[in-house]
Amino acid sequence: MRHQKAVNHLGRTSTHRKAMLANMASSLILHKRINTTLAKAKALRSYVEPLITKAKEDSTASRRLVFSYLQDKAAVTELFREVSVKVADRPGGYTRILKTGFRLGDNADMCIIELVDYNQALLTAKESAPKKATRRKRATTKKAEGAEAEAPKAAPKAKAKEKAVVEEAAPVAEEVVETPVAEAAPEVEAESSEEPASESTEETKENN
Repeated sequence: MRHQKAVNHLGRTSTHRKAMLANMASSLILHKRINTTLAKAKALRSYVEPLITKAKEDSTASRRLVFSYLQDKAAVTELFREVSVKVADRPGGYTRILKTGFRLGDNADMCIIELVDYNQALLTAKESAPKKATRRKRATTKKAEGAEAEAPKAAPKAKAKEKAVVEEAAPVAEEVVETPVAEAAPEVEAESSEEPASESTEETKENN
């Protein structure tokens, strides 16, 4: 049993393991992704990420330290010129492991290990993906505030409608008042004209 044995020796001696990880780290920096077994990818991740963090500080001491691990001038140049600029704002987690299945023959777990900031397919997919609308409890308070804000705006409109209704009703009331007066005037004149006629007839009867 391998209790409390964190380091996976990968079935190799110490010098062989270091040489293999240095070679894989150089390939990863130059090609940005490599295909390997899951056990080797996990060992490589803990080997290469501290080197990428060290490359953020471009100094002679940092270059010499990284070169002592990689032993490859092209990889060191690529790391300090390109990769360190790309991952400058990322606080760790520079690599991603994607499982791809099992290898024919020994049935080993296979995977792809890549630099996160160089997978353009995933980056473009995240940018073009539509954002889902989330429902929150704050929406109810916002609606209440909106209703309160709309209430003062609606009050002047209601007052304006009431004024319009009153203005429309006022002429109708005047017409109703005027019409009986106009009809009552001829009746008064008719009554006044009838009274003298009756008086004249009475006078004629008395004379006879």
